Amino acid sequence: MARILAIDYGTKRVGIAVTDPLKIIANGLDTVHSKDIFVFLENYLKKEAVECIVVGWPKTLMNTPSSNAHQVKGFIRLLKEKFPTVKIESVDERFTSQMALQSMIDGGMKKKDRQNKEMVDMISATLILQTWLQMEGNMG
Repeated sequence: MARILAIDYGTKRVGIAVTDPLKIIANGLDTVHSKDIFVFLENYLKKEAVECIVVGWPKTLMNTPSSNAHQVKGFIRLLKEKFPTVKIESVDERFTSQMALQSMIDGGMKKKDRQNKEMVDMISATLILQTWLQMEGNMG
């Protein structure tokens, strides 16, 4: 069965999460430098079947695209070009970084470890994926 992959795209780092093959649980997969994301995805898609890539869409509190939306839009366009057989979707990513930090606090992670931005990005991607899975579950 094919997995769902989620991406928290940033100009420096990209957080990546993936479902189990049954598409029930979202797990953090990795954080890569943004310049390496397409090589990472090419290698991953050679090993694993991926049905859909979900990209976090940055919005402001006023529900308008944020300042990073232009870069994310370009990233999504390149994803569609490089992986034309994979469905590409986006989901609102507002508050995912704050929620990631809160989950790290709730999990008892030390302050020094919470400053690891790679971990925050990977948890954010996991939250994006969980949001998408919940939306899909409610629609079906």
